[in-house]
Amino acid sequence: MMKILIVDDEPLARQRLQDLLQEVGDVEVCAEASNGREALEACESLQPDVVLMDIRMPVMDGLEAARHLSQCEQPPAVIFVTAYDEHALAAFEAHAAGYLVKPIRASRLQEALQHLPRLNRAQLDSVGQQASAATERSHLCVRQGGRLQLVPVQEILYFLAEQKYVTACLRQGEVLLEDSLKALEQEFESSFVRIHRNALIARSQLAGLDKRKDEQVVVLLRDTERQLDVSRRHVPGLRSLLRRGQQG
Repeated sequence: MMKILIVDDEPLARQRLQDLLQEVGDVEVCAEASNGREALEACESLQPDVVLMDIRMPVMDGLEAARHLSQCEQPPAVIFVTAYDEHALAAFEAHAAGYLVKPIRASRLQEALQHLPRLNRAQLDSVGQQASAATERSHLCVRQGGRLQLVPVQEILYFLAEQKYVTACLRQGEVLLEDSLKALEQEFESSFVRIHRNALIARSQLAGLDKRKDEQVVVLLRDTERQLDVSRRHVPGLRSLLRRGQQG
């Protein structure tokens, strides 16, 4: 009996898949989820064999959820449920990822389940990265105590690289990431700015600049008293951001 998780933000769409799966037989719908975040939580606790995943959903879309699923010890097989055009579908085909185009027919669903592509971690992560390259993740995924933890990007004050690790510092606490600082800068350039070779800060946290007695420029953040060093080459850009913020 194949355990299936249905993920779609529309209740009628989830019910439609439930009805189709009853026609297919030999499957068990272990749970439903209305967005990618709920899907990740369900996968962590229920360990389904297959995830039928819509792509466009609030909170977290299906492509971002696929990137996070790649961090699971045993990722489930993923079949994307989509109304995407041919150009977007090419990203799935390039990685042998399964997909169903809405409206879905029972025969097509059965065929997809019979020829189920179980993507390895690298493929699953790559599908998410390539197909959602134009969008930033809403959450970062970290593993703590053997479990996946989702960290909302909007709660991160700054990223700090120390030795081989990057730390995401929150209003309360911090988490270690596997992402490089350069990759984070490229992905989140609209919401974070580099202040030093080892640090990025959230643009919304930029409150001002100051100098210590040794003439080292530091950045002042809104939601923490910690002051971070600013390298000389990044001072003009930060001053420009502050001026634009004051004018706005």
